[in-house]
Amino acid sequence: MSFDFLAQALPGVQQLAPYVPGKPADELARELGLPLDSIVKLASNENPLGPSPKVIAAISQAVPELTRYPDGNGFVLKQALAQKFAVELAQVTLGNGSNDILELVAKAWLAPGLNAVFSQHAFAVYPIATMAVGAECREIPANNYGHDLPAILAAIDANTRVVFIANPNNPTGTWFDQQALADFLAQVPEHVIVVLDEAYIEYAEPGELPDGMDFLAKHANLIVSRTFSKAYGLAALRIGYAISSPMIADVLNRIRQPFNVNSLGLVAAVAALEDEEYLQESRASNKQGLQQLSTAFDRLGLSYIESRGNFIAVDFARDAAPINQALLEQGVIVRPVAGYAMPTFLRVSVGTEQENARFIEVLEQVLADAK
Repeated sequence: MSFDFLAQALPGVQQLAPYVPGKPADELARELGLPLDSIVKLASNENPLGPSPKVIAAISQAVPELTRYPDGNGFVLKQALAQKFAVELAQVTLGNGSNDILELVAKAWLAPGLNAVFSQHAFAVYPIATMAVGAECREIPANNYGHDLPAILAAIDANTRVVFIANPNNPTGTWFDQQALADFLAQVPEHVIVVLDEAYIEYAEPGELPDGMDFLAKHANLIVSRTFSKAYGLAALRIGYAISSPMIADVLNRIRQPFNVNSLGLVAAVAALEDEEYLQESRASNKQGLQQLSTAFDRLGLSYIESRGNFIAVDFARDAAPINQALLEQGVIVRPVAGYAMPTFLRVSVGTEQENARFIEVLEQVLADAK
């Protein structure tokens, strides 16, 4: 009989289940014997446009140096981010995706006896990062699927060290406005770090959502977390970053793994930042896709949550698992969100116009067959 290493793990780790990502297209192809090119994946909030040509060129130039370690300090990318947001280099922390930033925060400030506060229906990494270090999760009931910021404030106590909030939120797509964020930050105790997760902020039109960078100078306990995985189209390269006070960034960099961001990701992110045309195209394409999907849901009599991300959560008013399975059997991958306490919903990422149309066509067929 082998030793029970799970029993030796931290209690919080014992309670965790492995994170389940969106099903890869090639996995579904193997399972069902479908041609890979017939499968539409709208499950992981990926950018359907493909990478920017400027990114491809930058990566090509960097390939001959793959035998070298990356710049562990990420100077060029940090400099580009500092210039873009008018902050100091010392305020920037780079991560292996924004997930890495969230985990660094938990490792630095959470421990048994302490707690983190976040909303119901919020990103799964918040509880994973919290429980992995033995801290308490305080999940606050959502308000119409969105963050109840006053209730989150009320849950903070002397043992709270971190609050995670997302704007827009994944998987619901909900958001809060400038005044709500300003009122919230003004009331958070100074010993509590607020992580403002803005992974999808670039999909909003300028001025449509509050910009976390505007609040950094006034709130030394604020961390703004962002990613290149979504609107910039670099999901495979795992590049995220945080902007914070220099003191907070110093703490995060003390525990950040050496070379946590790879060389191709570093050069790709710099190139992506310079390609404003690609970003605008991503935003416009996403806006059209959200309209295409919501119009179809209206026509089919389906409720959905209005979204400011690159996805939309649609409610089938019944267990959505059979509908998801039927979609899979027709080569369409979307995301079940029962694990987010939303068992009647499926989250649908925005694809190209053709991919969205294929999903809508198959969904109509599935719903008709289910009657």
